[in-house]
Amino acid sequence: MSCLRQKRKRTESQELIFQEQVKKVLLDNQRRLGLEGDEDLHFLLAGGELIKVRSSNWKKIRYYKLQDDCKTLWHQSHKVIRKKKTLTIDDIDSVRKGRQSDGLRKHTDPSEEDRCFSIILKGHKKTLDLMAHTKEDASQWVRCLEKVMNNMHKLSRQQKSEHWIINCMRKADKNEDNKMSLKEVKRFLRHINVEVDDNYAEEIFRRCDKSNSGTLEDSEIKHFYDLLTSREEIDVIYSNYAQTDGQMSTRDLLTFLLKEQRENATAADALALIEKYEPDTAAKEKRHLTKDGFLMYLHNEEGSILNPGHKNVYQDMTHPLNHYFISSSHNTYLMEDQLKGPSSTEAYIKALMKSCRCVELDCWDGANGEPIIYHGYTLTSKILFRDTIKAIKDFAFKTSDYPVILSLENHCSLEQQKLMAHHMISILGDALLTKPLGETMPTTFPSPEELRGKFLIKGKRLNKLEAFFNNNNTIEDDSVSEEDEAAEQENGQKAKSKKSKIKLSKELSNIVIYCKSVHFHGFEHARESLSFYEMSSFKESKAFNLANSSGTAFIHHNMDKLSRIYPAGSRTDSSNYNPVPMWNTGCQIVALNFQTPSKEMHINQGRFLPNGMCGYILKPEFQRKPSSQFDPNTLTKGPWLQKKLFHVMVISAQQLPKINKDKSKSIVDPLVRVEIHGVQADCASQETHFIENNGFNPMWNENFTFKIQVPELAVVRFVVEDYDSTSQNDLVAQYCLPVTSVQNGYRHVPLLTKRGDVIASAGLFVHLMLLDDK
Repeated sequence: MSCLRQKRKRTESQELIFQEQVKKVLLDNQRRLGLEGDEDLHFLLAGGELIKVRSSNWKKIRYYKLQDDCKTLWHQSHKVIRKKKTLTIDDIDSVRKGRQSDGLRKHTDPSEEDRCFSIILKGHKKTLDLMAHTKEDASQWVRCLEKVMNNMHKLSRQQKSEHWIINCMRKADKNEDNKMSLKEVKRFLRHINVEVDDNYAEEIFRRCDKSNSGTLEDSEIKHFYDLLTSREEIDVIYSNYAQTDGQMSTRDLLTFLLKEQRENATAADALALIEKYEPDTAAKEKRHLTKDGFLMYLHNEEGSILNPGHKNVYQDMTHPLNHYFISSSHNTYLMEDQLKGPSSTEAYIKALMKSCRCVELDCWDGANGEPIIYHGYTLTSKILFRDTIKAIKDFAFKTSDYPVILSLENHCSLEQQKLMAHHMISILGDALLTKPLGETMPTTFPSPEELRGKFLIKGKRLNKLEAFFNNNNTIEDDSVSEEDEAAEQENGQKAKSKKSKIKLSKELSNIVIYCKSVHFHGFEHARESLSFYEMSSFKESKAFNLANSSGTAFIHHNMDKLSRIYPAGSRTDSSNYNPVPMWNTGCQIVALNFQTPSKEMHINQGRFLPNGMCGYILKPEFQRKPSSQFDPNTLTKGPWLQKKLFHVMVISAQQLPKINKDKSKSIVDPLVRVEIHGVQADCASQETHFIENNGFNPMWNENFTFKIQVPELAVVRFVVEDYDSTSQNDLVAQYCLPVTSVQNGYRHVPLLTKRGDVIASAGLFVHLMLLDDK
């Protein structure tokens, strides 16, 4: 006996009506994406057969197609329980043509390169490896998917929200009759993360059911949608400024921009916003902004918390390299923990695609004479050094063209070191920096601008850089002391004595130019004996001790040298330390475990959010100027003291995701915490009360004030949590950015997952004021 409920069969006339409705929904979604009548979209909607690759022996033909929501990719599964499997466009991180995943490289033949492509999913979801029947089909699938992804990405948050809600309604319509019963309305409300009292649900249902038919359809569903998505807080703000026949004139909008948003706006700026966002032609002709146009403005970049002027590269990129904070990864090859987790070239790709500009390679002797990368003395899996360099070459400059530093931890024999040098020179080609810039011995670092598209090698070097210019390549001893990190105590076992030495090949030594690794023997020794290009790595405990005991000296050390900080070897779960105190002392390469989602990684992502997310942030002048006496631990008078009052009003949230999507009744009880991270005197945290059973449109209207003394080093973090009285609150979403990149006024805050991916339709609505504290 079948336990699966059969859908009620539609009559012929009902089927015609249903198909017309499907066509209408499809057309609406095509228009929303700006792809109405587009051939590439039509190709995806028609779908086609692809070969799904899981192993050398598991390659199955599956039919894939885009559903009529233009957002869900469907394929038929042969599993009895889940015959239809789907993933959404929002789940896709990227689409890669060719054998550019670990699975395809391992399980397909090089001759099939042109037929292969991969759909890389966000977070820890498995990569979908596919083969088309022809290379033309593969190219078309990649091109079409990328087009839909790009157009989906361009939608405003309001459009994404509308798209999401409408499709949730369709999912709640279980019998697909294009009507909504009271039961389906309740199911829909639970699906969008709001639990309402049965009486209230019945009340709004009756209010919308004008025909008294017991179901909502057409205009009644539209009325229900409008009731559901009305924003009382927006209505109040708009009505306060809509002083011209119930609408905002150009003058009214300018008053709002000057008074509330604290922008240096002109009448021309206000008119430009009306031209850009007003959907009503008649209102636009009168140079008016309706409430819909006002909401469109608030949902786009002009109404976002992030200053649009900071969205692209806006900082001076011609300072020496060490004048910048550099987004940096530790144990980049690991996907999980550092005891038994998998190593993968995919981990490098993910870090580089997040604009990480310094990656780490732990190099060991491998079989067949080929060097490998893995976490030594552990059960982590191994990857070829050669494959890693190829992946780095392919993806290093996809999101940023500023220089990438390859930090080598070298444990290889002389022969395999020579092969390492050969692979880097042959694969990276002209992009690898193999000699100093210019014709004379430099006295300071080149700038990120001068090093665009270049790879720098960080590692041991047998002689001074001056050897390039004085023709003195004499090497008295081809042994060098082991790396600080390599000599760390690993997992309770001493790997090697700190005094041990390794043989270093001349070939590998010669390609270390501006990042020569040396031991640290104190700030005075470094100042008197080390050249600018000689840099040290510090374990987190040592770095924190130096920051606490000698903050000013550490800052001055970093004014002409580079410092790299890395997590302690005892962090076997690949957890992270707090990077903020290290930035406070001017350390540039503050390396974190990118594979581990954590508060520390959220702060790191926020720190590097502005300046085009290029992986480089110019340090404040007081961390670059030799006369500076800035000490982050003891704040004396100086240019760093720019006292501010930061007023934050947390107003509302929209469409928060469920913590557990599998539990239809799992509704969140959200609260919002606002945190300031910076110098110790500025660190603070305040939170709202929690709201019971409403993740769809909770409203708080709570005010907080923070005193900030060094705003140039301060980062604000918004955290949404699901309150739990019996255990630790669960993270729902978060967002982080530097205080100096915040826009004043009424702003929407985009929200990210724990892993740092954008939640398409969710957001916070806040009012912000960063004012001088007199």
